[in-house]
Amino acid sequence: MAADTDPSTDLPVYVIGGGPGGLAVAAALRERGVRTVVLERSEAVAASWRRHYRRLRLHTTRRRSALPGLKIPRSAGRWVAREDVVRYLEAYAEHHALEIVTGVEVTRIERAPGGAGWLLHATGGRQLTGRGVVVATGYNHTPKLPDWPGREAYEGELLHAGDYRDARPYAGKDVLVVGVGNTGAEIAVDLVEGGAARVRLAVRTVPHIVRRSTLGWPAQSSGILIRRLPARLVDPLAALQARIALPDLTSKGLPRPDTGLLSRAREGAIPVQDVGLVDAVRKGRVEPVAAVESFEEDKVVLADGTRIAPDAVIAATGYRRALEGLVGDLDILDARGRPRVHGPRTTPTAPGLHFTGFTNPISGMLRELSRDARRIAKALSR
Repeated sequence: MAADTDPSTDLPVYVIGGGPGGLAVAAALRERGVRTVVLERSEAVAASWRRHYRRLRLHTTRRRSALPGLKIPRSAGRWVAREDVVRYLEAYAEHHALEIVTGVEVTRIERAPGGAGWLLHATGGRQLTGRGVVVATGYNHTPKLPDWPGREAYEGELLHAGDYRDARPYAGKDVLVVGVGNTGAEIAVDLVEGGAARVRLAVRTVPHIVRRSTLGWPAQSSGILIRRLPARLVDPLAALQARIALPDLTSKGLPRPDTGLLSRAREGAIPVQDVGLVDAVRKGRVEPVAAVESFEEDKVVLADGTRIAPDAVIAATGYRRALEGLVGDLDILDARGRPRVHGPRTTPTAPGLHFTGFTNPISGMLRELSRDARRIAKALSR
């Protein structure tokens, strides 16, 4: 071997996570001739998509949701269903002949001895050395359940939205959904349509709501157009558009937000796409109530002092990225546990360590994962 040859270039790139972000990066790297190994802790790719509630459909169009190198079949329709996403990701891995190892969870990443590449510690005592690492474990990694006072002693049924599948177990029941993001809004509508006797929706921060499509124009297209514009310009225009397109639900307990749409999106709170919530609230089938404050033995205490006794509480309260154990020792996370840089960029102290899928873009997650994949592959193949 020549004296100036870097031995790390003979090592593979490891991609942690077999979801859309990880598969897209692996395909983009393979196209550039870089050996890439995907490590997936579950027994199959698309594990998080397999667990999502059954009625879920992409809020982004089929054309703008495809990953690099393979279109989503037209038969999936414009708004692709959860099961079709799973089938597409399975086909994607096969189409690109990706090297995927399932049942392996990476628990810690550190610089390899000598500083050339990265050492991955994984289940079963495995130690793997790679020339680069892409962390694609996902925005929705670990369910986050708030530490409400009295929660542990609560005698009623309480589950995270990640464990919700469909409305059948709640037919004829009184259900409280906590959280009015896209997940909470869809679950509330699903419960109503599935025969729940009463559905209440606990709201802490009033969301921005947009139509998924207006006269054939998808909300995603608007998100792409405005994402780089000044919030001072977009926010008042979005408020005006909402007044025209959506009814005022203040009397029903869901007032218009007093913050700007793009300003909120840049803080990570993307708008709720309406797939039935507005109509359900307008007709009184979904009842917005105050935020959950605490739990008693058989009651839920709301922020306005109301005590209610639903048969079940479904907490659509989000997820944690859960990166602290994986890379917490590298000083590359911000105060909220998110990577300080993502995509093709790396920190000076962690060259060759990339992150994808840890933002919540208004322009569409899958679209941005695809763009990230190409950029990361370019950076790692230099």
